[in-house]
Amino acid sequence: MQFVAIDVETANADMGSICQIGLARFVDGELVEEWGTLVDPDDYFDEVNISIHGIEPRMVQGQPKLPQIADRLRATLESTVSVCHTHFDRIALARAYGKYNLNPISTTWLDAARVVRRTWKELAWKGYGLANVCSRIGYEFQHHDALEDAKAAGFVLLAALRESQQDLDHWCRRVNQPIDPASSSSSNVVQRDGNPEGDLYGEVLVFTGALELPRSQAADLAASIGCQVASGVTKKTTILVVGDQDVTKLAGHEKSSKHRKAEQLVTEGHRIRIIRESDFKSLVRTARNED
Repeated sequence: MQFVAIDVETANADMGSICQIGLARFVDGELVEEWGTLVDPDDYFDEVNISIHGIEPRMVQGQPKLPQIADRLRATLESTVSVCHTHFDRIALARAYGKYNLNPISTTWLDAARVVRRTWKELAWKGYGLANVCSRIGYEFQHHDALEDAKAAGFVLLAALRESQQDLDHWCRRVNQPIDPASSSSSNVVQRDGNPEGDLYGEVLVFTGALELPRSQAADLAASIGCQVASGVTKKTTILVVGDQDVTKLAGHEKSSKHRKAEQLVTEGHRIRIIRESDFKSLVRTARNED
């Protein structure tokens, strides 16, 4: 049994703006190889992202851009099982490859968060974030460092394999089934309180800026993958979706009041992920297995 765990950090709300990447290869339950690097994202750095991972523009000067490490990534991930914790890293890599017109990597993706939600009943609906799960299994790591997070995702998956007494092949199939197979609730039910079977159940999502989608349609999509859709940013908010053109305005200036409030909360230690609308659409497609 072998798989590669992957994690990335980004420079701004564009999920393709990868500024750090980490890979951890596991074989037969053991960590056998690890590799990480800073990446020049060919893009600006947003202060809110810097506050999360501590990577500043000066730190990526002279570092490789994604095309320079694309062969290394392909050699490591191609034709294997690639593990990430939630879909964000998978989408970020796809976005970055599209940015440089690189052919996508052919790999089998496995979301460790999906595995966790189906392994521990008490984590099915909340508490399945990487830091909380690592605390539960007794694994210590430095959060928001790409290599540390990649290794953490790998050890979380190993813990779930041991707990469930199931193998990797089983979980590659099982994650596409309902969390509770005996439940009568349908995964296709759309509700603004969030479909409890959705991959992002427990997330509280807010939209801001000029969206391409009608706001009501965007809210329905978010609810279909489990997000509770709220009208305003609060301490409970976990995802802020920003219209693409609003992200790129003056390299992040002239932000909406919701955007500025979310950034302020992030600096105060609240976990809020800020993403573009186009990345949100990719997130929905991935969560609904429409890729």
